[in-house]
Amino acid sequence: MVEAFVLRVVQACIRHAFATLALALLVFLAAAGYTATHFEINTNSGDLISPNVEWRRHEAAFNAAFPNLIADDVVVVDARTADQADAAAAALAKRLAEAPKAIRVVRQTGGGAFFVRNGLLFLPQEKVNRVVATLMRAQAFLAPLAADPSLRGLGQMLAGIGGGLAAGQISPDALDPRPLAAIAATLEDVLAGRPASFAWNGMVDSGGETRSTRRLLLVRPVLDFGDLQPGHLAADAIRSAARELGLTPANGVTVRLTGDVPMADEEFGTLAEGAGLNGALTMLAVLVILWLALRSGRIILAVVISLFVGLAATAALGLLMVGAFNLISVAFAVLFVGLGVDFGIQFSVRYREQRHREDDLAAALQQTALKAGRPLALAAVAVAAGFYSFLPTSYRGLSELGLIAGSGMIVAFITSITVLPALIRLLKPAGEREPVGFLFLAPVDRFTARHRYPILIVTLLVVAAGLPLLWHVRFDFNPIHLRSAAVESVSTFIDLTKAPDTSPATIHILRPSLQSAQDTAQALDRLPEVGRTLTLASFIPDHQAEKLAAIATAKAALAPVLAARPAVAPPSDEEVVASLRQAAQAFDGIARTDHDLRLAGLAGALKRLADAPPETRGRAQTALFATFPAMLAQLKESLEASPVTLDDLPADLRGDWTTPDGGAAVEVFARGDSNDNAVLRQFATAVRAVAPDATGYPVTIQDASETVVRAFLQAGALALASITVLLILVLKRITDVLLTLIPLLLAGVVTLELTVLLDLPLNFANIIALPLLLGVGVAFKVYFVMAWRSGERNLLASSLTRAVLFSAATTAAAFGSLWFSHHPGTSSMGELLALSLACTLAAAVLFQPILMGPPRKAEAPE
Repeated sequence: MVEAFVLRVVQACIRHAFATLALALLVFLAAAGYTATHFEINTNSGDLISPNVEWRRHEAAFNAAFPNLIADDVVVVDARTADQADAAAAALAKRLAEAPKAIRVVRQTGGGAFFVRNGLLFLPQEKVNRVVATLMRAQAFLAPLAADPSLRGLGQMLAGIGGGLAAGQISPDALDPRPLAAIAATLEDVLAGRPASFAWNGMVDSGGETRSTRRLLLVRPVLDFGDLQPGHLAADAIRSAARELGLTPANGVTVRLTGDVPMADEEFGTLAEGAGLNGALTMLAVLVILWLALRSGRIILAVVISLFVGLAATAALGLLMVGAFNLISVAFAVLFVGLGVDFGIQFSVRYREQRHREDDLAAALQQTALKAGRPLALAAVAVAAGFYSFLPTSYRGLSELGLIAGSGMIVAFITSITVLPALIRLLKPAGEREPVGFLFLAPVDRFTARHRYPILIVTLLVVAAGLPLLWHVRFDFNPIHLRSAAVESVSTFIDLTKAPDTSPATIHILRPSLQSAQDTAQALDRLPEVGRTLTLASFIPDHQAEKLAAIATAKAALAPVLAARPAVAPPSDEEVVASLRQAAQAFDGIARTDHDLRLAGLAGALKRLADAPPETRGRAQTALFATFPAMLAQLKESLEASPVTLDDLPADLRGDWTTPDGGAAVEVFARGDSNDNAVLRQFATAVRAVAPDATGYPVTIQDASETVVRAFLQAGALALASITVLLILVLKRITDVLLTLIPLLLAGVVTLELTVLLDLPLNFANIIALPLLLGVGVAFKVYFVMAWRSGERNLLASSLTRAVLFSAATTAAAFGSLWFSHHPGTSSMGELLALSLACTLAAAVLFQPILMGPPRKAEAPE
C-alpha cells in the first residue's frame, strides 16, 4: 500500500513536472510571504517553561507581590573613592529617571535621604564610636576648609598645622597622618597627569576602615520581547547617560551593566559573532559533501530547492500553529535542514543506483519510488512521532519545538516524493556509468559475517563495562556557565557573586505577615549555608540610644564646622600660589626634624604644584574639592539621626518589603561563592527545607533544570513508546523492532558514557542533541532494517550505506560547526551533536548489520 501510494505520487509528479514545480513555487512564495509578514520570536526565556508548574507559581506570586525587589538590569558603578561613587550613582539615577521611554523604575540600593540621615545607626556600636572619635580629631582639619574650600584654604590649613607642629603646640602623636598622606598622593596624581580624586568621606567615616567604592542601581527597563535584544533601549540609555555625565574610566568611574536582560541581549551578540563566516564555511562544506554523495550538480540543485520549499512551508506552518517562535522552537530550522536533507539524499542516491541499472530517467524514478518509498515513509512517521512526543511536557520551548519539527518531517517527506522527483525529471541529470555503492567495503562485509558473534560480544562487553559511568553523568544547571565570560554583563555578574553583600544569587520568600517573615528569617539565620537575611524589620537599628548619644557628641563638637559659610569670591591664582608655598615651607622644615611624620613628600608636592601652570592647579582644585561640599552636607545630615521605628521608615521602603494586605518579604543571602554550583545547590536545598515556597535565582535555576531534564526523560519515554508501537504495527515482528531499537539505545548509552569520559556535562543548550539523536537514529535504523528485510546483502558495500554516511556527514557539517562558536552554550551543543551523530552513525553502519546477520527470505511487497 505504501509503495503503491508513493509510486502513484511520483508518477503524477514526473508526468506533470512543470505543474508540480509551479505549485511548489506558489507554496514557497506564499509560505515565505506569510513568514516574512508574520515572523515573531518571543525572546522571553521565562516563557519557555509552563507557568503551571509549582515553582513557577511561587515565582509569579512573589514577583507580583514585590515587583520592586526584582530588577532585570543592574547598573554597577565603580569609582576611585566612595565620594565619587556616591556622586556618580546619584547623578546617573537622576538622569535615568528622566528616560521613561526606556526605563520604568530606577532605584539605588541603600540610597536615599533616609539612609543618609540614619546611616550611622546601622553600624555596629564599636564602629559608631570609632567614627565619632575620627570626627572629633578631624574637627580642626575641617573647620578652615569649610570656610574656604579651595587650594588657598588648604594651604593655610596645612601651614597652620606645620606651624603648630614646629612650635610644639600640636603633638605628632595626636596628629592623624592619613589625611596628609592622602592629600600628598592626590597631588602626585594630578602632577603626573593621572586621574585623581580625594576621598573626603574616607577621612571621617570609620577610623581606618574604607567605605566601598561600588554602588548598585536596580533598573526595570522597558522591554520589547518581539526584538532579538528586548532591553537594548534601556542599555543604550544607560550607556549614553554615563557618557554624557562623564562617568568614564578616564575620569575614574566605570559603569557596567548586568542582569538577566543585559546578559540575554549580549548573548545574541556573542552568537552572531563570526556567524556569517561560520555559516558560509558550513554551507560550503555541505555542498562539498552533497557533491561527494550525488556527483551531479543538477541533482544537488534539485535537493537544495526541495529543501528550501519544505523549510519555507514548515516555517509558515509553525507560525500558524504557535503564533511566535521561542528561543528553543526556532531551532526547528536546524533540525529540518539536518533531517530533511537526509530524505533528499536517500531518495537521490537510490535514484542514482536505479539509473545505473537502466538508462531511462522516468523508469529509474519510478523504481526509486518503489524501493525507497516505504523506508522513507516509515522513517518520516517514526521521527515525527518522536518529536510529537514532546507535546505533553511542561517545557514549552521543547513542546513547541516538537510540534513544529514533527510537522516538518512530514513536510520534508512530501517534498522528497513530489518536488524532488519533478525537479530531477526537468533538470535531466546524466546517467550513472559506475555502481553507486562502496564496493571496496565488500571484504569488510564478508569479514563481519564470518566473525559476527565475537564482534557482537566484544562490542556489548565494552559498552557494558562503561555502564557505571552513567552514574556520573552531570547536568550543569548554572546558565552562567553557558555564556561567554568575555562579555561585560557576564563578567560583571561573576564579579558581583564574589561578594555576599552584592551577589544577585539571593532567595526570596513571601510570608503572610511581618512577624511570620521575622520568624522565618530567624530560622534561616541558624543555617550554616546562609550568610544573612533581610526583612523590613532589618531596617530598624539596634542599640539606638547608645548610638544616638555618641552621634550627639560628634554633632556638638562639629557645630562650628557645619555652621561655617564659605567665602563668596574664589581666590586668585596668586593667592593660591602664595598659600601653597607657605605650606610647603612649613612642612619642609618639619620633615627635616626628628619627627617621623614622613612629610617630605607632601612638602615636595606642594612646591611643585605652586610652580606648575595654573591649569594644573585647576585640576588639583577639582580633584581635592569636587566632592567636599557634598561630604559636608552628608555629614551634617548624618548627625541629624533620630530614633527609627517601623512607622518612621519611608513609604517606598515599606512598599518594597510589605504588601497592602500585610504580606512581607524575606531575602536570603548565601554564605560562600554563589557562582559555585555546589554552594548554590546546598544553599537552595537548605533554605527550601525551611521554606518550601522559596524562589529566586538559586532556586529557579535548579528547578528549571529539573523541569527540563524531567521533560526530556518524559518525552524520551513517550517517543520510544510511540516509535515502538509504530514499528510493531509496520514491521509486525518483535525481533525486527528490537533490531531497530537496540542499536538506537546503544548509541544513546555510548553517547552518555563518552560525555563522562570527555568531561562534557549536559546543560540547557546541548541537551537538544538528544532529540536529534533520536530522530536521526530512528531514520538510519529503519533504512537498514527495511533493506535487510528486502533481502539486501553486503550492506556496507550498498548504496544505502553511501546514502546514510553522506547524510550523516552533511548533518554533522551543519551541526558540528556550532562547536566552533564563540558562545560556550552553542559550542557545547555542537560538541555533543557531533558526538551523538558519530555514535549514531557507528551503531547504524557498523553494529546494526552485524546484529541483524544474514537476511531472511526477501519480503513480498505489500
